[in-house]
Amino acid sequence: MLSGCRSRFRLPKGSTVPPERRLGANAVVSLIIHGFFQFGASMSGLFLNLYLWRLTEDLVINGLYNIIVYGSLPVVFAIGGWVAKRWDKMLIYRIGIAMNALFYLLVVIAQEQVVQYYIWFALLNGIATGFYWTGYLIMQYDVSTDANRLRYLGVNLIVFNTAGLAGPALAGYVIKQSEGLQGYMIIFMLAFVMFIVAAIISFRIPAIKSHHKAYYLKFAGLLMKKHPRWLMALVSFFVFGLFQGIMLFLPNILLFQAVGREDWVGYLGVFFSALTVGTGYAISKTKKENVSSYLRYSTTAIVIGAAMLLIEVKLWSVAIFMIVFSICNPLASNTLNTFYFRIMSSLPLKGQLRVESVVIRELFLNTGRVLSIAMMIIMAQDTESVWLPIVLFGGALLQYLLLPLVRGNKSAAGE
Repeated sequence: MLSGCRSRFRLPKGSTVPPERRLGANAVVSLIIHGFFQFGASMSGLFLNLYLWRLTEDLVINGLYNIIVYGSLPVVFAIGGWVAKRWDKMLIYRIGIAMNALFYLLVVIAQEQVVQYYIWFALLNGIATGFYWTGYLIMQYDVSTDANRLRYLGVNLIVFNTAGLAGPALAGYVIKQSEGLQGYMIIFMLAFVMFIVAAIISFRIPAIKSHHKAYYLKFAGLLMKKHPRWLMALVSFFVFGLFQGIMLFLPNILLFQAVGREDWVGYLGVFFSALTVGTGYAISKTKKENVSSYLRYSTTAIVIGAAMLLIEVKLWSVAIFMIVFSICNPLASNTLNTFYFRIMSSLPLKGQLRVESVVIRELFLNTGRVLSIAMMIIMAQDTESVWLPIVLFGGALLQYLLLPLVRGNKSAAGE
């Protein structure tokens, strides 16, 4: 089955895509693994925060839960990076998938007691998420090249969101058809199965061992001083996180408040993911990215979309905002990631610092996420607060700070 899936990614004879931009076997397998993982994550992750919201109807608890998750990620990434450097980069990836499976199995066992132990569940979620993404982000670099990385990330975005199309719809339908909150348990159990399948397929990629086992994380500060281009790229992820933190969990709560039904939240999630797939397809066809222009266009559109929420937080304004965000955010995210991968390649020691680069990037990104969620909790205690759309609009405006950060790095930006 896997070989059949791999063949679908081969380009037809006479393809206009040059050989150096085509994806290798390991790259294709990584996309398949991520597809299974995302199918499970799109079912469970979309409704996990909503499940916590249904149990508590407390925006503060939801916010604190996410602060713990994203606040723990930098530490988990540092540990995961050390394991990847000392042993095997695929090992930490497989551990991450397995821990995600364990997390949702425990949620099914605990059911409504998740609220009582939400701090511990948040920590476990943070550890599982951190290990998975440490392994995956490092693997993304190893299975792609400078020549095909933009295309790989574009195809990855298509796979990521195509897998996310069916997940929310299935989850919403199951929850709607089930009595009480039992539908959530069925979805979390299905996610557990998907993660187990992803873990099994991951063994198709051989061990990716590093010949250089020294872990240079302690020299990160010195590297930032000597390589200001890298520091500016890291700060750009901090700025990116100032908006992304809120967007990781708040939209689904706002949608549920507007429509009052989990199945419609799922169906709308499918629609938004379909828009993101379209963006991913367009990105995969791009031969050369223009970082400043892409970020300017995406930020301006998201700011206009967020401005709709200042009028009123109703279904129409939330829908407009989410449509714009679904189209433009992947453009900004992929552009920023490609930009950062290129800078990683220019760091000293000929690629030996890519693990440390991923770890430090997550420190900056998740610091921004935590600060944005904390600001939301301080200023908006509930979904009816007048400050909630203001916080969202302010976070969107802050994304304009990305422009001077990438302009000072024109060679890395491909401009």
